[in-house]
Amino acid sequence: MASRKQPFTFIDLFAGIGLFHSALAGLGGKCVYAIEIDSKAAAVYERNWGMNPLGDITADVTDTDVLVPPHDVLTGGFPCQPFSKSGAQRGMEETRGTLYWSKY
Repeated sequence: MASRKQPFTFIDLFAGIGLFHSALAGLGGKCVYAIEIDSKAAAVYERNWGMNPLGDITADVTDTDVLVPPHDVLTGGFPCQPFSKSGAQRGMEETRGTLYWSKY
């Protein structure tokens, strides 16, 4: 008899419209926290997944009043706009391209 795995929890940073959420929920995961700065993407995320991720990671996650719940998996959609053909392609010369290096 195969043992049934316990569901895992995940956090969805730079959530966009929720593609990581879709994949991990499809594998049995439960999202416990999500954050997305773009209001239009956050509205789609909320419509798709029933949770409002709207916020600014540089302010919200470092705020001592925001409690990031315990989790098993941490995902983060890399901000593609600075590197994408559809963007200005300024890469690390654009603020969104350097968020990776920020220390909180």
